[in-house]
Amino acid sequence: MKMNNKIIAVVGIGSLILIASCRKSFLEVPPQGQQPAEQFWTSEEDAAKAVRSIYANLRGWTEVAFAPIAIESLGSDDTETGSDPSDGSVPFMNMYNNFTVTSTQGQLSDFWNGRYQTINLCNQVIDNIPAINMDANLKARYIAEAKFIRAYEYFRLVRAFGDVPLRLHVPKDATEYNLPRTPKAQVWTAIEQDLTDAAAVLPVSYTGAEVQRATKGAALALHAKVAMYQNKWNDVKTFTDQVIALGVYSLFPNYEKLFRIENEFNSESVFEINAALVPGNCDASNSQYSQVQGVRSVARGGWGFNVPTTNLANAYEPGDPRRDATIIFRGETTPEGDNIPNTVPNPMYNQKSYVPFSHPKNQTCTEGAEQNIRVIRYAEVLLMNAEANNELGNSAAAIDALEQVRARARAGDNTILPKVTTTDKAALREAIWRERRVELAMEFDRYFDVIRQGRGEQVFGPLGWKKNKNEVWPVPQSEIDLSAGTLTQNPGY
Repeated sequence: MKMNNKIIAVVGIGSLILIASCRKSFLEVPPQGQQPAEQFWTSEEDAAKAVRSIYANLRGWTEVAFAPIAIESLGSDDTETGSDPSDGSVPFMNMYNNFTVTSTQGQLSDFWNGRYQTINLCNQVIDNIPAINMDANLKARYIAEAKFIRAYEYFRLVRAFGDVPLRLHVPKDATEYNLPRTPKAQVWTAIEQDLTDAAAVLPVSYTGAEVQRATKGAALALHAKVAMYQNKWNDVKTFTDQVIALGVYSLFPNYEKLFRIENEFNSESVFEINAALVPGNCDASNSQYSQVQGVRSVARGGWGFNVPTTNLANAYEPGDPRRDATIIFRGETTPEGDNIPNTVPNPMYNQKSYVPFSHPKNQTCTEGAEQNIRVIRYAEVLLMNAEANNELGNSAAAIDALEQVRARARAGDNTILPKVTTTDKAALREAIWRERRVELAMEFDRYFDVIRQGRGEQVFGPLGWKKNKNEVWPVPQSEIDLSAGTLTQNPGY
């Protein structure tokens, strides 16, 4: 299967696809089409199928739609629920926006189960591929890819819930099914080990059909981000310096265009999730990332969830082109020529997930299914490098990395976005944090960024956020019940 040609891979080596009321039922393969488990894990092609299943799962409902929006986006001051009051999903999505969610709300279990489903696929690869008689280099690379994605999923889990069960192998028997929560420090260590292992093996780049796969740069960049969440600034600097030194990444010249379908896997892409559309087959097109966020009440738009706030719109400096490249405003005409009626329910929508209504593969039943999800961009690598250098007292290097991001944003217009020149650590830190907000807006980082910076109460307090509680979300009650109390609840829930 040529994944870059957007052919859907089989989603499940021993996994289940969880179906929710709003999502489509994808890839329901009849039993006669399944390869018996006892015949699997015997060939190089089996290994290839198993790894493809991991990547395919990354674009599914629990990976990119309602649950990630609820857990990773709606708590921030950049976003609110959106959609339309008549939509039955609005009340429960509002619970994440105003911090009234309880442990029984379904998006929590969707997020939890979605991460562990992908981790399960990764563990199967890591446990079973070593015994296959196949090319040794390819075997090592497949295992490294699985470790990278496992690290990515545990990163998302630990920042959302804190302590989580750490499962690094497929259970051998029933005694290994019910694991307690592992202290988050141990989870961070396991994530870092996976990323160290992955970076040592993964190639710097791919060509052709494999460009969507995890690279050395992706492993190093995610390792830097993991270190940043732990305030390990020497590591952040080391890993971002290594990404920069690879020489394969550069900032895409046009900020608005870098998010369009025609510019997928561009020079700025460190890791992105490949989405797909099977023309004429809605049920086989399994990314609803764009659909759930698209402009509501227009043909080939979307459902209108996860919309920008006025607070975000006002956060940009005067003239910053990223404002209009990030936010679709009611009544505007987009750069791609779509007129947004004044009658749409919300004043703003997410432009980074937007697919032009006239795009030849944008069909009404799966609006925007072709839109990839940018997970790590080179701009973030530069901003992490800037933050680390500032924390380590290297203000000149911090200013240089920050300026690269601002220079791309100003696009040659020297009347806007003046160069930041302060060498005061506190002032420069604030400038870098502000730059992260506007550069990475609507990319599912703002909420956890503010929390790791220790500013949750200051920034989110007016929205209902409470210190010593809302640093993490509640553990799904359904998981506590299934564990017969082995799993424990986070404080305050």
